[in-house]
Amino acid sequence: MNSCLFCKIVRGEIPAQVVYDDDRVMAFKDIDPKAPVHLLIIPKKHMASLADVTAEDGACLGHILQVAAQLAHEQGFSDRGYRVVNNCHQDGGQAVDHLHFHLLAGRAMQWPPG
Repeated sequence: MNSCLFCKIVRGEIPAQVVYDDDRVMAFKDIDPKAPVHLLIIPKKHMASLADVTAEDGACLGHILQVAAQLAHEQGFSDRGYRVVNNCHQDGGQAVDHLHFHLLAGRAMQWPPG
């Protein structure tokens, strides 16, 4: 999608602090962090939300979770713990209409999240 914020980041039209990049997935620092570590992990293929995922997207979703675990290990917080969050649509708190997962770490997480 031409006007999608995250698609523009994938295409390099908008700068981001990228911490991971491969042929299917990109991860970068959130510009409004809610924890000491707050990364966004996105598929490079545009999908508006989790509600738009098809069976064909299953491998990509699995890869996103594997990347989350890899980043947690590489950045040294996998043993203490972290949270992976997906917000779906307006009532779910989704602010950008491109599927993305938040990787939060560096402090104890609260429950319920809000």
